[in-house]
Amino acid sequence: MSSRPGESVVLRRFTERDSIDELTQLLHRAYSDHAVAGRVFFASYQSVQDTANRLGQGECWMAERETELVGTVTVAARHAVPVGYPAPTEAGSFWQLAVDPAFQGSGLGNRLLTLAEERIVALGSTKAVIDTSAHAVDLVAWYRRRGYLPIGTWQWDVTNYESVVLLKDLSADTRGAIGLLGPDHTQEGPNSPRQIWL
Repeated sequence: MSSRPGESVVLRRFTERDSIDELTQLLHRAYSDHAVAGRVFFASYQSVQDTANRLGQGECWMAERETELVGTVTVAARHAVPVGYPAPTEAGSFWQLAVDPAFQGSGLGNRLLTLAEERIVALGSTKAVIDTSAHAVDLVAWYRRRGYLPIGTWQWDVTNYESVVLLKDLSADTRGAIGLLGPDHTQEGPNSPRQIWL
């Protein structure tokens, strides 16, 4: 087995057999450094019921190495946003993008982001919109290196910071879900893969 923590990771859809408690604990671990720095992301303290509600709004994907949950992301297109939120109505989005601290820096975050973008395209949108703390300078820079551009700001009532809203045009950037999957991966319908080996 490879000694690199980002290798031999399987991405698959969340199922009713999976533990929402375990997913919530992963989110708390992944966002704990932000909380320590004074940026209180909702994912750093959300309840198990909050997690269930949020994953129920889209496709929740799990990253596993053997039986260990090491990452996650939830994707939707189109994504419902509050009135006044500065984003195109046709844009897709993703949230709860998280990597276990032991796997951060392994490339898994980039793999989850790529998956999210490809799923947004497969679900029918060519734009991705997200938001994050304007004070999370390294995180904002990471998204900008991936082609996301600031289009406005937003204040959520569950965080203690102003969010920067970022948009990316996916029309010429993604390979699409079929290019990622290949012919031997299980799918549930043409736009709903269940498992991806990375």
